[in-house]
Amino acid sequence: MDITVGIDVSKSRLDVYVHPKGECLAVDNDEVGVASLVERLHRLEGIDCIGLEASGRYERLAVAELAAAGLPVVVLNPAQVRHYGQAIGLRAKTDPIDARLIALFIAAVHPEPRPIPDDATRELEALMTRRRQIVIMLVPERMRRQQAAPGRVRTSIARSLTMLEDNLRELDAHIDKAVRGTPVWRDKEDLLSSVPGIGKTIARNLTAQLPELGTLSPRQIAALAGLAPYTRQSGSWRGRSMIGGGRPAVRAALFMGALVAARHNPTLKTFRDRLIANGKPKLVASIAVARKLLTILNAIIRDQRPWQHT
Repeated sequence: MDITVGIDVSKSRLDVYVHPKGECLAVDNDEVGVASLVERLHRLEGIDCIGLEASGRYERLAVAELAAAGLPVVVLNPAQVRHYGQAIGLRAKTDPIDARLIALFIAAVHPEPRPIPDDATRELEALMTRRRQIVIMLVPERMRRQQAAPGRVRTSIARSLTMLEDNLRELDAHIDKAVRGTPVWRDKEDLLSSVPGIGKTIARNLTAQLPELGTLSPRQIAALAGLAPYTRQSGSWRGRSMIGGGRPAVRAALFMGALVAARHNPTLKTFRDRLIANGKPKLVASIAVARKLLTILNAIIRDQRPWQHT
């Protein structure tokens, strides 16, 4: 009998449902509570998969401990679980009901467990996320400095900019030390950076936020990055294909890389020019270049061979 376990995550508690046994329990969302949960799940025979919804950060402790204990755990897209609940008519919402819904979703869909990032990779992801936040904050501050009249306001903005820029340099130095000091990350960065259009920042974003790179098929990796177009049509009506979902930070990094590669990478420049010549809008062509760039990067990491222009 295959057993699926759904865990609904909140800040202070984990609600657990075991399907098809129908068992329910709740533990505190802390080290002691998660340890007791791991011990109890280890006593169950025939666990096929354990699922938790991505909640931003509250699920991280449980996911890390379950994975470290060798249990098959998967992090789910909350929208998919919610739509499944609507499809089967389960509209009531409490934490125990949500845990049961997750277990039923896993039993019906059979999501494939993927390797969970280790502590070092999660730390690198957090550093890259913080770097992106600082870069975003710098943009409006620089615009305000340009528009501010000489005086105390401009001085205040200048102090703020100095603090942010110092923080950014400190983060970059810390990230550089971490990446260049880790042989696996260093080799991965060198492979990715061999592609014209991919600099250190994009390579490190992909290392931190797309650890599956090189392990999935082109279609799967494109879907994970949110670059796989989906078609909308019904009968004779034909809607426009669109992209969406996936990991927005990864998609944004690849899109920026595609803009550079379309100018400096001969292969991708030829590809984009051909699409434009065939009447494709520039935005559609740029998205296609980003997806092709991702396919190239995926193959480079898979084969462990740097870029070679043909």
